[in-house]
Amino acid sequence: MTRTVLATLAALALSSTSAFATELTVMSFNIWGGGGNEQKPVDETVAVIKAVGADIIGVQETKLEGEDCTAESCPPQGESVAGKIAAALGFHYYEQTATNDALWSNAILSRYPITAKGLPNDTGVTLDVDGRKVNVFNIHLDDAPYQPYQLLNIEYGPYPFLKTADEAIKSAADTRGPGLKLLFADMETAGAADASFVFGDFNEPSHRDWTQAAVDAKHQPLVVAWPTVKAIEEKGFVDTYRAIFPDAGAKPGFTWTPTSEPTVTDDHHDRIDYALAKAEKLEVLKAGIVGEKAPLADLIVTPWPSDHRATYARVKF
Repeated sequence: MTRTVLATLAALALSSTSAFATELTVMSFNIWGGGGNEQKPVDETVAVIKAVGADIIGVQETKLEGEDCTAESCPPQGESVAGKIAAALGFHYYEQTATNDALWSNAILSRYPITAKGLPNDTGVTLDVDGRKVNVFNIHLDDAPYQPYQLLNIEYGPYPFLKTADEAIKSAADTRGPGLKLLFADMETAGAADASFVFGDFNEPSHRDWTQAAVDAKHQPLVVAWPTVKAIEEKGFVDTYRAIFPDAGAKPGFTWTPTSEPTVTDDHHDRIDYALAKAEKLEVLKAGIVGEKAPLADLIVTPWPSDHRATYARVKF
């Protein structure tokens, strides 16, 4: 075979690889100890993931809450259920075992092989998705002080109530800024990829949720430009749920919490769980909330094992 023919074949192969589109279903799910905090079997958590058909999942709270769990301190206890879930799915998985401001017993589950791990702050891994480099980050940010409660005079820990959007934004940035700093440092270390995802329980609403439309619909008390999702979007990421449902008045997308009705006065329902995506020519084909009943969820799975609903998206790049 001549050198010219070999060069032509190599060029054709490279062109073919760069031309095909990849589609993935991704998911973020706070699994509440795999349902273990309510003595539910881990099979129920597996059933939720199977119902979504997810290829890559960021899970949070793979261990139980301690008996002495409070707003100020709630260390995880017991064994992680991530391995059991991965085995039931036939997936690869990675336990995020570091103790820092960005994590609370997290794990990443993947249909595709994990090719790199060991980031300095343990916030993510790299996958090989049909020859493409995909970076996956998965975080769980601090829940206290919880600014929506502070604005609504709901007691949660020894924290003062807040009156203005500016006070809430500053408090949220102070609370979750340290975790974001760890995430962004790991992003720099991981480097560029064909696609990147950030999953997580952020314990903070989005600036795209506390809008005037949401206030008019009586979902939220005032307009607040919450900082955490906004900061990640400024890195080029897309909020997959809001890409499909931009109107927070029509589709609030509450992930917190299926344990009570949105009308309760001693809690406040919000979207605090996210699947954010970044890629060249990214298309969000579908997105939704997975939970226990309509209209609070787009995909219904019963029995429901967690105190959070999950969020999912189908993306193409």
